[in-house]
Amino acid sequence: MKKTRAVITGVQGWVPDYVLTNKELETMVETSDEWITTRTGIKERRILKGENQGTSVIGANAVKGLLEKTNTNPEDIDLIICATVTPDMPFPATANIVADMVGAKNSYGYDISAACSGFVYALTMGSQFIETGMHKKVIVIGADKMSSIVNYEDRTTCIIFGDGGGAVLLEPTTEELGVMDSIHHADGSGAPYLHMKAGGSRIPASIESVNAKQHFAYQEGSTVFKFAVTNMAEVSAQIMAKNNLSGEDIQWLVPHQANKRIIDATANRMGIGPEKVMMNIENYGNTTAGTIPLCLWDYESKLKKGDNLILAAFGGGFTWGAVYLKWGYDPK
Repeated sequence: MKKTRAVITGVQGWVPDYVLTNKELETMVETSDEWITTRTGIKERRILKGENQGTSVIGANAVKGLLEKTNTNPEDIDLIICATVTPDMPFPATANIVADMVGAKNSYGYDISAACSGFVYALTMGSQFIETGMHKKVIVIGADKMSSIVNYEDRTTCIIFGDGGGAVLLEPTTEELGVMDSIHHADGSGAPYLHMKAGGSRIPASIESVNAKQHFAYQEGSTVFKFAVTNMAEVSAQIMAKNNLSGEDIQWLVPHQANKRIIDATANRMGIGPEKVMMNIENYGNTTAGTIPLCLWDYESKLKKGDNLILAAFGGGFTWGAVYLKWGYDPK
C-alpha cells in the first residue's frame, strides 16, 4: 500500500499596496539606501495601512485568491492553520477570523507562534493531518503585519520588516510528491536576543509599558545573525544528508527572507549556486512567517512537478527548521 503524503496543490500570496522605500526611510531615521541594501539586500517593503486592518486581511486575501485559483469550495476546507506573531488580537485565533472572512464554514483553525519559522512549523503540522487521513483539504497560512510592532524610531529594526504573507492548499496524494521530511528545533535561551517584551502575561499592557516602548520588536542584531547563519545553514544540510540529497539534486532553496548574507551562507553550506535560490527580499523585506509562501508564490511559474525543494527558516525564540518537499504540479 502506497504511503499517503500531503502535497501542495496551490499557492497564493498577498501584499498591501503601500510601498515603503529605503529613500522614504531616510527621512524617518538616520540611515541610507546604500547602507540598508549593502547589509540586508532590502530595497523596499509593503505596509498595511488603515483602521482595523490586521493580519487577517493579509491572510484572507491570500486564501480567497488560493480558493479561486484552485477552484476549491471554501466549505470543503477542513482546517486552517495560521502562522503569525502579529495576530489580530490575543484571541480568537486569526485563523478562525480568516475562516469566517472567506466562508470556510466547516473548518476549524488555530494560530501558531514560531516567529520566522512559523510557516515551516505549520506546514509540517498541516501535512500530518493529511498523512493520517484525518483531513482532505488543509490550508496553511504564513502572514504578519510587522509594521504593527516595529518602532520606526529604531533604525536597527524598522529597515528590516514589512507586511505580507501567503497560503498553500494541502491535499492527499499517493504519488512520490509533497512533504517528504522535516527537521525542527527550538532554543528558548535565545529569547533575550529577539523578542517583544510586553503585551503578554508576564508584562501586561499598561501606561508604563507603552511609555517604555516595550510593545515593539527588539533584536540584538549581531547575536541573532550569528545564530541564524549557523543554524539555518546547518539544518538545511542536515535534511539533505538525512535524505541522501546533494546540491545537484536540489532544484530550489526556499529560504526565509531575513538577510541576504544569511541566505547566501545557507546556499553555500548546501552546495548550491545562486541560480537555485528563491529571493525576493529586495521587494518585501522580512515579512516573518510570510516570507516563504511569498517566495513560492513569486516563483510558482518556474516550479515543475517533482522538483526537489528545501524550505529553511530561522526565527525568534530561537526557532529554526527545514522541510524537504517535492513540488506537486507543473506551471499552469
